[in-house]
Amino acid sequence: MTTLPIDNHVVIPEYLLAIDAGVKIGLALFSKPDKLIWYRSHNMGSVNGLRKAAYNLIHSIENLTCIAVEGGGPVAVAWIKEAGKQNIKIISTDAGEWRKQMLFPREYRNSTTAKRNAIILSGSIIENSEAPSWNSPTHDAAEAILIGYWACKSVGWINKLNLINR
Repeated sequence: MTTLPIDNHVVIPEYLLAIDAGVKIGLALFSKPDKLIWYRSHNMGSVNGLRKAAYNLIHSIENLTCIAVEGGGPVAVAWIKEAGKQNIKIISTDAGEWRKQMLFPREYRNSTTAKRNAIILSGSIIENSEAPSWNSPTHDAAEAILIGYWACKSVGWINKLNLINR
């Protein structure tokens, strides 16, 4: 990652990693204040594979200051534990919390509807970012994008969620 000079001061970019935790995982990386850098989804195969991936990814992102994790159990603990060791701020959430601010109630009345609408809304965020977008995100990556955008507000990087095409 690079530093940016502004008025003879060096600005070090800060990054937030959003995680839709599971063995099948969605990830999205944001830079301050709310710029989507990349998104992806992976099948880690096992909790052990997930632990290794969490360690490697957290250690590979310079200036990672926050992670936002949706989920619980060992799949969330892998991220939380590694971030804690690195003194990275941790936001732990569940779908019921962030969806209330990102989607209308009719858009998350059940899991299938919520996932479909997450893909639609994340498409708007991708379109207005500089993130490479070779294809539509899976529902895991789409939810990670929305979790990340919501987390940018939660940590005070932005004051208002400006949802595009809403």
